[in-house]
Amino acid sequence: MVEASPNLFAGSPLNRLSWLRTSHSFLNAVVTSPTARWILFNGGQPLIASHAGTQKGSLALLTTQDVKPLLGAEPFFGQCEQEGELSSSDVSVLEAARLRGPSIVFLGLKETETLGTSALPSSEFKDPQTAVAKLTGTPYFSADVADLDENKVNEVIENAGLVKDGSTLAFTEPRAAMSSLDAYTAALFAEARSMVDWNQRNKFCPACGSPVYSMWAGWKLSCTSLLPWADNTDKKPCPSGRGLHNFAHPRTDPVVIMLAVDQSGEKILLGRNKRFPPKFYSALAGFIEPGESFEDAVKREMWEEAGVNVWNIRYHSGQPWPYPANLMVGYYATADSSAPIRTDLDNELEDARWFTKEEVLAVLRQSAEVNNDNEPAFKIPAPTALAGVLIQYWADGKVSEVNANGSIAKAWM
Repeated sequence: MVEASPNLFAGSPLNRLSWLRTSHSFLNAVVTSPTARWILFNGGQPLIASHAGTQKGSLALLTTQDVKPLLGAEPFFGQCEQEGELSSSDVSVLEAARLRGPSIVFLGLKETETLGTSALPSSEFKDPQTAVAKLTGTPYFSADVADLDENKVNEVIENAGLVKDGSTLAFTEPRAAMSSLDAYTAALFAEARSMVDWNQRNKFCPACGSPVYSMWAGWKLSCTSLLPWADNTDKKPCPSGRGLHNFAHPRTDPVVIMLAVDQSGEKILLGRNKRFPPKFYSALAGFIEPGESFEDAVKREMWEEAGVNVWNIRYHSGQPWPYPANLMVGYYATADSSAPIRTDLDNELEDARWFTKEEVLAVLRQSAEVNNDNEPAFKIPAPTALAGVLIQYWADGKVSEVNANGSIAKAWM
């Protein structure tokens, strides 16, 4: 059983079957499964289904039969120089390769049994049809249709099974789509959007400038100069042909997001970025730089943004943030609320101040009230964002209290 996560986008329900991403025979078999479902994007905008009789939408999950006209000629994985030709399984540069059509990402399998009990390890994988027969659950795939013919995309959407069942499908601004996601589909969305974005925005090899192509079911990009039939006359060998290169694999950019709590445990430091809406305050955050630990980044960012020294840094939780591919890493830290605040160091914040628990709880209560049109004294992030979770946990008394001597009186729960 997957442990529940306090954060939207986290807690993936899928067995990603990463060891089978290189097997185009497995992928070509599982993609045809009638249980397979697809998450489509258009320039990063997810396809959302609106249902008659309800105002709430949901992530549109299409079948392979629905999307097949968009995928190009078979085989879908392990493509070769000639269209329709299947590459040999022992050619490493063609492992689950796609040379034509949109990049396809295999997201993983939602198993009906306990995670991992029915998935074959690669050492036992012999026959793809046998393997698929043993996998009970729903395989998930994703693709971005931004480079495809608009008329063909519209035709596919109009003929989708969900539309025939009465739903309306439309590509939706990704942040606005968050209101259409539950915990399950949010985790699918996070993986899918980050992966299709990475495939969509990286078109050329950073090592030599040649076009790239998709491998490993969308989890690797390789230089076309490495293809067996590539004409590399008068060209130097691409450096990506040797060794391991981080640009060939999906990236995740970690960001620390931290809430400074004073020694009494009754105040937190919130900041207001110059780009924030009026009255909006949030936890401070910043990208981790090379040569830093998470704790180093927390200290540096707190000092650079607010001129505040922190100690007793402790981890709370993480949140994938697919805009486009961040990992928010949440921390609490202790600081002296009597020390001066400075926002003139990196000039990123318009304001930073200490808020009491009473002030924060008043805003949280007002936000929870239905039909309350009164303007709050200030605004804070919703619990769909890790900053909102950190604030809520502290306000609910779930964060450790630190004694004057630095010892922890109560751990967060």
